[in-house]
Formats: sequence, structure tokens, C-alpha cells
Amino acid sequence: MSEPTDIDSDEEEFTESTLTQAIENQIESDNPPAAKATFNKLTLVGYERDDVLNLMAHVLAVEIDKMLEEDRAFDTEWYETALRALPELPPENN
Repeated sequence: MSEPTDIDSDEEEFTESTLTQAIENQIESDNPPAAKATFNKLTLVGYERDDVLNLMAHVLAVEIDKMLEEDRAFDTEWYETALRALPELPPENN
């Protein structure tokens, strides 16, 4: 009966890894500019790199969930605003 847990854990790790890679790509390409600015801001005030990436990945995940739930395009304006508000996390819609 441990298989579903293993599968769920693998899926979570894959999702987290994919989101983190997307954030790293945004920072490297400076697109959107809010990604690099947020990363720099949070590291300057003492957040560890992994913590910053996790916070930013969380914001990306919230926007992707809303995008899929509402069947709409990615809201870049909301995303950049939510990134700039970090470390305050956006509310999650349930």
C-alpha cells in the first residue's frame, strides 16, 4: 500500500523541481524583470537562495493553478505583483 505515497512523493518532487527550474530560467533571462528583482531583494535581506526559490515557485504554482482552474491565459501583471510582494505569500484559492 506504499506505492501511492511513493508516486505522490515522486510527483511532488518533479513538480517542485520543474517550478524551481522555471524560476531559475526567469532569473537568468531577466524575464519577467520582477523575477530577478525579487530574487535580489530577498537575498539582500538575508533569505537563503533555496528559500527564495521556494517562495517564488509557490507564487508561480498559485498562478498556474488559477490559470488552469479559470481556463485563462497566464496573468503576468498579477504574477509580477505577487513576486514583488514576497516574502508575503499570495492567498491560495480553494
